[in-house]
Amino acid sequence: MEFTDNLNIKDFKSLITPEKLKQQMPSRKLATDTVFNARRAVQNILAGSDNRRMAIIGPCSLYDVDSSMDYAHRVKKLQQKVQDKLLLIMRTYFEKPRTTLGWKGMLYDPYLDDSSDIENGILMARKILLDINEMAVPCATEVLDIIIPQYLADMLSWAAIGARTTESQIHRQMASGLSMPIGFKNATDGNLKIAIDAVKSARAAHSFLGIDRNGKVIIAETKGNKFGHLVMRGGTDGPNYASANIAFAEVLLQEADIENRIIVDCSHANSYKDYRKQREALLDTAGQIKKGNRSIAGIMLESFIEQGSQKIDKPENLKYGTSITDSCIGWEETEELVLKLAEAIVV
Repeated sequence: MEFTDNLNIKDFKSLITPEKLKQQMPSRKLATDTVFNARRAVQNILAGSDNRRMAIIGPCSLYDVDSSMDYAHRVKKLQQKVQDKLLLIMRTYFEKPRTTLGWKGMLYDPYLDDSSDIENGILMARKILLDINEMAVPCATEVLDIIIPQYLADMLSWAAIGARTTESQIHRQMASGLSMPIGFKNATDGNLKIAIDAVKSARAAHSFLGIDRNGKVIIAETKGNKFGHLVMRGGTDGPNYASANIAFAEVLLQEADIENRIIVDCSHANSYKDYRKQREALLDTAGQIKKGNRSIAGIMLESFIEQGSQKIDKPENLKYGTSITDSCIGWEETEELVLKLAEAIVV
């Protein structure tokens, strides 16, 4: 008899269920309050009933606990300076999309040694989210694997669907059932319509396959997510944060009957993938807001403690607080730019 199933599978390993993980690492009231209040604030900013803006700041990908918590403490202190103008949300990205090969993020390789200890990666990620939320710092991430939200989503105040997955029907369906506002990035070629179509799709009810809190395979039936919105990150033709680009996006959103406002990602193609050019994108965006633009709800920055990036090495050889994936601006510049953005906002 010839076998035709699982021919390229080396092994199946059991994984802790979301329910058991949450029993081991439950959320406490302060963390839950942080998520609840931040989600409501994001919704109000997107709807325009809160005149503040949001700034989603943090490293391209988290890779160790100490620097993650250090950065979170800095965000908390900065939030106290700008709270009347800005809602700061920390990037807590645990999954790294790759077009070819490479490190896939803390969830999949938490020890940076190709051991693929996914269960400990999930545990580490949840612990970081719990601790940061207990500091009253809201968290954001990019959602790639459709199973992961059952483990982590209760601690997330904002989430992104990336440029490479915005067109994926699976991710649009998943987004329709997630509990936090979802930003859809324009496609890597700069196409805005794909992201706008994704926002519309995620607003609708869907049924799709997934798992429940006990790890059982189920059919998830969703209500639709009313707080999907466009994230502009530039494309192959260059940046798309200028006022003409924003005006074009406004027309497309109006035609699609989407009222939620826009987030400008100052990194990626909007900085020509040069972290030093994030400054130009943010200052231009701040200038538009100062002149009265109402459609821009906030910005994203790739930022860490130290500027630049480093190649992945043994943990003991890594420079503290320096990105191991995309290059980031350092903390001093981050604080400077966030304060400049706050100065541009009238509430």
